Amino acid sequence: MSIRQLSETVINQIAAGEVIERPASAAKELVENALDAGATRIEIATAGGGKALLRVTDNGSGMGREDLALAVRRHCTSKITADLMDIRTLGFRGEALPSIGSVARLSISSRTREAGEGYRIVLEGGRAGDTEPAPVNPGTIVEVRDLFFATPARLKFLKTERAEAAAITEVVKRMALAFPATRFVLSGSDRTTLELPATGDDRLARIAQVLGRDFRANAIELDAVREDVALSGFAGVPTFNRGNSGHLYAFVNGRPVQDRLLLGAIRAAYAETVPKGRYPVAVLWFTLDPALVDVNVHPAKADVRFRDPALVRGLIIGAIREALTRSGDRASSTGADQMLKAFQPRFSPQPQGAAFRQDYQRAENANWSAQRSPYRPDGFEEQPQDRYAGAPAFTRPQRFEGFSTPSARGEAPPPVAQPSADHPLGAARAQVHENYIVAQTETGLVIVDQHAAHERLVYEALRTAFSRSRLPSQMLLIPEIVDMPEEDCDRLMPFADELSRLGLVYERFGAGALAVRETPALLGEVDAGALIRQLADEAAEWETADGLRARLESVAATMACHGSVRSGRRLRVDEMNALLRQMETTPGSGQCNHGRPTYIELKLADIERLFGR
Repeated sequence: MSIRQLSETVINQIAAGEVIERPASAAKELVENALDAGATRIEIATAGGGKALLRVTDNGSGMGREDLALAVRRHCTSKITADLMDIRTLGFRGEALPSIGSVARLSISSRTREAGEGYRIVLEGGRAGDTEPAPVNPGTIVEVRDLFFATPARLKFLKTERAEAAAITEVVKRMALAFPATRFVLSGSDRTTLELPATGDDRLARIAQVLGRDFRANAIELDAVREDVALSGFAGVPTFNRGNSGHLYAFVNGRPVQDRLLLGAIRAAYAETVPKGRYPVAVLWFTLDPALVDVNVHPAKADVRFRDPALVRGLIIGAIREALTRSGDRASSTGADQMLKAFQPRFSPQPQGAAFRQDYQRAENANWSAQRSPYRPDGFEEQPQDRYAGAPAFTRPQRFEGFSTPSARGEAPPPVAQPSADHPLGAARAQVHENYIVAQTETGLVIVDQHAAHERLVYEALRTAFSRSRLPSQMLLIPEIVDMPEEDCDRLMPFADELSRLGLVYERFGAGALAVRETPALLGEVDAGALIRQLADEAAEWETADGLRARLESVAATMACHGSVRSGRRLRVDEMNALLRQMETTPGSGQCNHGRPTYIELKLADIERLFGR
């Protein structure tokens, strides 16, 4: 079979298969071109989910007649010269416009600010017409009609018009977050108009436009630098979470990316604070020398490759966790709204007859239960035998000062504490249903789940012990030899000292094997070979070996759960206040080990709303 040169049209259609996956891909490329041209106002109009029409209008620098003719030719660009290690623009490949023109009907009208007239060029199925004069304001208008008409097979793989329109909306939102100083307007016959006014340097205001006003009240600012990588942005408090990962945004030198390393590191930073199946909310900007990141990984430019991925991952996890600790324990502002909805009346405001008497009696019983003195010993259950007797000190759950069993039935109550501004969680007032502590603050009420709160405190004590001392290990009578590829052995050896502090001790045993001599005692009987291979796989993908630490922390979470104050235990007032004070000084105490909230705050204004005041 002889080799022949493909036509320019076929080459562009092949490129379009990589660059233009769907209408949203074309929208992304066109908006990037507008931003690279310095546009401060971008309008996007669509019809049929972007398949029938996609029009992008900007007020950027525009193009002259000669530039317009070159713009629709493959690998023609004004954004780079010959150095792919110094890319400072969103686009640089010179493939977008010819690729779109090869599979759709494309027209481009443009005019520079200095020119007296504009010009227009049309491409249809890869065939370009002549450049002609056209009336147009300074800037550029790119119109794409009948996307994929030249490659009908591609149309079969597109989703519904509603789904394609939603994908375009997501692209515009990401671009808007990356460039808050630019005004975006998205409109069309298949959607309601989305208008995002420019917010200048106020990134948080732009985030509120995209993610909603609730994010502003639940955001923690990030600002960290490690070596040559700077990180800034905002992360939501752990209790402000969502059901999918669609609210995690990352930008590298202004470029929106959906990189697995970045998104995985964000989730790892919230590992013990967000419930399973829920996702945090965060918007992060990374600034670094273009030579330290490769953006030419994929034609869609959504993935990047860092020269030092471990440094970037560590920066993300450290910055988010430090910010959560610095901001103190905060409950989501949406918790009060959910509580208010739960308080909405579900029966007639004027009940009559037997139903009224039953409701009244239930309410009286509830009031009597809530008013019973929480420090009385009636029904108090002694704590079970200490299951951690004889265990190493770091495995023993920490007890709070003031937590003690009443010594006498008629013991007098201690003086009532008053809420103070120095105590964000206020002063304990009552214990409801032997599990929920009601505390009064200067601005409202706080309801605490005593078991969940104590569980978190014990867990943090165990984690602190992990970081301060070497964990106990179990020496194997006969070292286990784990055969594995030589490159996997090379990846794991740099982590030998770190993993030995966690109780896993291994050494090189020839070119393609490791000898495991000790395993973590907390894990009990463990398949050393499977553990080593899992860590090697993790090191190959992320260049880290955090899997063992995660397993040990899971064990610590289980120990904390079984060693904490149980639901149903009555606490004295001083015990409840001791719990509140330690919560205020413990990082992450707003969530239990499973990510559920440990307390809910209800402002006085919210309480007054319940009574219509």
